[in-house]
Amino acid sequence: MAAAAVPADIIPSRPAWRSLLWIVPPTLLWTLLIYWQPAIPESGVPTTAARLMVYALIAVGLWLGLESTDLTSSQRRTTWLAIMIPYTLWFAVAWSAAITGVFRTGASPPPVPLLPLAVFLPVIIGSPLLLLSKRVGQVLVAMPASWLVALQLYRLLGSVFLAGGLRGALPGVFALPAGIGDVLTGLFAVPAAIAVATGTAQGRRAAIAWNILGLADFAVAITLGAITSPGPFQLIVPDVASIGAGAYPGVLTPAFVVPSSILLHALSLRQLIRRHAG
Repeated sequence: MAAAAVPADIIPSRPAWRSLLWIVPPTLLWTLLIYWQPAIPESGVPTTAARLMVYALIAVGLWLGLESTDLTSSQRRTTWLAIMIPYTLWFAVAWSAAITGVFRTGASPPPVPLLPLAVFLPVIIGSPLLLLSKRVGQVLVAMPASWLVALQLYRLLGSVFLAGGLRGALPGVFALPAGIGDVLTGLFAVPAAIAVATGTAQGRRAAIAWNILGLADFAVAITLGAITSPGPFQLIVPDVASIGAGAYPGVLTPAFVVPSSILLHALSLRQLIRRHAG
């Protein structure tokens, strides 16, 4: 099948692509390391460090974005707390549930599958609240469009699924597409951020295309995770347990990282589309 031509006006410029020269080698080395030393990801230390780092970046980025608006100091503080308090509670509940094994698949499953609920409920609740919020809109107008794109560089950590699939620790039918999609999204986050920072229509289109890639990756990963995990949607019974089996630390990805990343994509698309319309 012939490859579809990609319009030239959504391809980042050459300087943006050069950023891959310093991103790809460390990504390959990290993937090889966790492939040969599975005890590293299994310890949960990389997961803990990465989640705390992303949490801190979101908190700081939100505050810096609020400081760029014309809101009063009291309004900035109230808006920051109105977003960060629910986000922190969600973070704590999801993490505690993952550690205590709430999402584990047992002999007597709960009436409502908890893991799909953890994936979709925050998106269903959070999307309208964030996308329709006037204050959030003011932050997005003031915040550089490159921030929300570059932030998802953390998707490179999806290489843990790629390594697990290659090692046979996770079902290849799920882990390989999900891992490759995450790594590509993380790799392309920096070129897309550099491109959109130029302020050109080409850069904006590149960032929109990157957001679509990231959302498509989640659509594929969620679907494959559902059909390979124990539950009402399982169509494939793999030889090894899928991520949907609920074991920590892997389950924290669908239980928290996936919905929060989907919300970041939604905010980025709102920012890019409305900035163009304005």
